[in-house]
Amino acid sequence: MSAPLSFTQATRTVAARELTERWRDKSFWISTLVTLVILAVVLLLPTLFDDDRSYRVAYGPDTSPGLAAAAQAAADQLDVTIEEADLSGDAAARALEAGDLDAYVTSDRILVHEELDNQLGAALQTAHQQVTAAQRLRAEGLDPAVVERARNVPPLAVEAQQPVDPEADRRSQVAFIGSLLLYAQIIGYCMWVAFGIVEEKSSRVVELILSAIPTRALLAGKILGIGLLGLLQLVLIAVFGLGVGNVTGMVEVTSDLLTPVAFVLVWFVLGYAFYSAVFAAAAARVSRQEELQNVVGPMTMLLMVSFFATFYVSSNPDGLISRLLAVVPPFSALCAPVRMAGGLVPWWETGLAVGLMAAAIAALVVLGARIYDGAILRMGAKVSLKEAWLSGRRAAPEVSGRAG
Repeated sequence: MSAPLSFTQATRTVAARELTERWRDKSFWISTLVTLVILAVVLLLPTLFDDDRSYRVAYGPDTSPGLAAAAQAAADQLDVTIEEADLSGDAAARALEAGDLDAYVTSDRILVHEELDNQLGAALQTAHQQVTAAQRLRAEGLDPAVVERARNVPPLAVEAQQPVDPEADRRSQVAFIGSLLLYAQIIGYCMWVAFGIVEEKSSRVVELILSAIPTRALLAGKILGIGLLGLLQLVLIAVFGLGVGNVTGMVEVTSDLLTPVAFVLVWFVLGYAFYSAVFAAAAARVSRQEELQNVVGPMTMLLMVSFFATFYVSSNPDGLISRLLAVVPPFSALCAPVRMAGGLVPWWETGLAVGLMAAAIAALVVLGARIYDGAILRMGAKVSLKEAWLSGRRAAPEVSGRAG
């Protein structure tokens, strides 16, 4: 007869089983594919619908010779392109009506079919003013180049007492998107933990498993295995998103940009550890999937409140409420990455947030394991928290006996 598994061996065995089974589950790959497709669409849409802001303009024979060149120079300043068309008179009017021409410029007006685009109008009006002003200066015997040099005064330098990090906004945006994924990952994988527990309990498979390994090893292994798969999926999503963003030019992958990504991954581990213990304890109290939503509802609502709090933190990162939300569990699981990515958080606040979350996790793991102990083998009606707590205390010696 083989020796019983130790707590560590049993935990590792259960974690490997959970990781392998969930890895083979079609729902895992479907959710991964859907997430990657959505992320790709979000990153590619601006590129696909990006207007090159190119305009086709014709100039009448009565316009100044330098107007076209001045218009293109002004367009370059606005990051648009003006293509000069060799049309005039009736041919230009027909091109305007057919939509082949954006504007026809004469000496005293700009002709368009319906309305003049703001950027094109700004370029043409600027060019007209420059060319006309130069002509008037020459008429007065003045050199336009000399006047332009006299007007070309460099601006005053701006020096800030507390310079703003130019990358802070971009890091915050990445962290905010990451917090959206974080919310989906935490609630999704915690529900996997809960569904798995109820499934094993309703089919009485848990009774066979617990005849060979400790109760707490089953709980720890299930949480660990599913959590590793969630972390793996999140890393895959992050790598894919950064890769697509870098290729399309939406983001430039630098070490500075990887900081908020690292924050999201770290806080997934902490947030998942916090909520999974609570979801597991709640799921152990019921024997049917239909009752599961009722017992996990408060935690789901708490996660949703934390999610909506990230919108406030993103728009008010320096506020007192935002600082509290980024430090106090369980809100810190989603709010901390958003605030930390901005580079505004002193080291002691980061340490305090992680320390408080670690302490909360330690307490919940102990409490959750005891409730899980007291409820997992009780079939039928929903087990109250009090009954589960008292039963867990009585079950402790039996669990130790199984572990030995």
